[in-house]
Amino acid sequence: MLTQLSINNITLVDSLDLELDQGLTAITGETGAGKSILLNALGLAIGERADADKVRKGASKADVYANFDISQLPAAQKWLQRHELDSGSSEGALDEECLLRRVLSAEGRSRAYINGNPVTLQQLKGLGELLIDIHGQHEHQSLLKKEHHRRLLDNFGSLKPLLEKLKQAFKDYRLSQQRFIERRDNAEEISARHQLLSYQVSELDELDLNEDELEKLEQEQQQLANAEDTLHKCQQVANLCEGESEFSLRQGLNQCLQLLSEINGKSTSLSEAENMLGQALIQLEEANGEIQRHVDGFEADPERLHELENRLSRIYDIARKHRIDPSELSELHQQLSEELASLGNVDEDLDQLQQQSEAALKHYKELAAKLRQKRQAAAKKLQAQVNKQLENLAMSNAFFEIALRPIDEPSSKGSEEIEFLIATNPGQDPKPLGKIASGGELSRISLAIQVVTAQTSAAATLVFDEVDVGIGGATANVVGQMLRQLGERCQVLCVTHLPQVASKAHQHLQVSKTTDKAGAASSLSKLEDDERISEIARMLGGEASSEQAVAHAKEMLSTVH
Repeated sequence: MLTQLSINNITLVDSLDLELDQGLTAITGETGAGKSILLNALGLAIGERADADKVRKGASKADVYANFDISQLPAAQKWLQRHELDSGSSEGALDEECLLRRVLSAEGRSRAYINGNPVTLQQLKGLGELLIDIHGQHEHQSLLKKEHHRRLLDNFGSLKPLLEKLKQAFKDYRLSQQRFIERRDNAEEISARHQLLSYQVSELDELDLNEDELEKLEQEQQQLANAEDTLHKCQQVANLCEGESEFSLRQGLNQCLQLLSEINGKSTSLSEAENMLGQALIQLEEANGEIQRHVDGFEADPERLHELENRLSRIYDIARKHRIDPSELSELHQQLSEELASLGNVDEDLDQLQQQSEAALKHYKELAAKLRQKRQAAAKKLQAQVNKQLENLAMSNAFFEIALRPIDEPSSKGSEEIEFLIATNPGQDPKPLGKIASGGELSRISLAIQVVTAQTSAAATLVFDEVDVGIGGATANVVGQMLRQLGERCQVLCVTHLPQVASKAHQHLQVSKTTDKAGAASSLSKLEDDERISEIARMLGGEASSEQAVAHAKEMLSTVH
């Protein structure tokens, strides 16, 4: 539950620190005093939308702190641990307190914190939904919307887990259906692509080009194509090295060595030159031997050359067809093969996708049928409880009904449309709320539904913001009893203008506004004994000092058990 709320520079509030207790807390005050500021600040603390005009005039920023006792809220405790936002309790221990903070700058920038850790507004709102359930004064307007009807019923029946499964099943069905339709509608195009790829891959399979084969083929082809010219040049080189001509390199080197050997007392340089010429003679003989071996081993192979030229021509032709360099053929072969494999067998794939879509639809329908059954059971229970509350609210002739109408197309929200109906007089057929109920009746119907659905809320704190608008007399007394009964089960905060409701509260807070030359400011104080009597006397419509109003106020407070 909410144990402490601190507000700084929110609208008309300069600074406010408030401690709250269990039970029903009534918040009252003159019209325009700022009763809803407290709830607006609380809304900011749990992630509601923030506007810059919420910041008090002249202040640079506004701050809201909300401290909660979550010792009885395991869902909130687990949420904090799952998001690693707990306050640092010993390992394995669950937190018993949680601090929410919201900071709003005058420029409209907003920051949020949980237990001192910066968080997104989505995270703040997600945790806030587990802590507080707020029922606004305009809730009855939402009752005119079917979407709100569905949400109320699902929350009342604790159907959210099943609904999440249904949403996932619907998503899976739509995805599988989309894949099937796309494949079916594109079957002709895919088939044509499949045939083209089959031909291209078959052609490349037949070519069977190895990764390094092209380079080797081109090298061998070049050698064979230039074989005669190479042989002629080799013979010329061999004759120059060691031939029968008048002059050869061998003869020249031998002659040089002979002349140097005849020199007496050679210098170091001449000796080195003689040695180098001797080495050159050895290298010449070895080179000549290599050339001779090439010449001796040479065999002209026109058939091999023809074979190579045909192979290379085939490679070049296919490369030109695909408009790529011949060296890229191996990579292209792999890519086309993978694409062909991904297309698979068009007919078989289409059948498989259809089966998957049908299976997904069957699973969705099974969950939808299960959800429908649970909704029907929850609807009967909710109908009965709301009708009982309507009797207490002086609408004994009214009959509240929840209609579940099947819809043809699958939906992420189920296979039925949900609508709240009402018959306000005997003999009438139940019709939509907006067509039957008057403004006052709609307020009472709304309150009955809110009181019933609040009893199943997982949150430990329930907030009612002037939900008793349009209600008075004996009915107002019943409303007070309803809210007090809720307060026996959990913490209830209620902004009210009804003395009958305020008199039933366990705790009474009064909002007041002061105005001076500097501006207006709202403050809040906890009322005790005589202060409370005076406030209820004022709410009864008389002067706070009126003996009759005071007596009536005392009587109202004395009847509270």
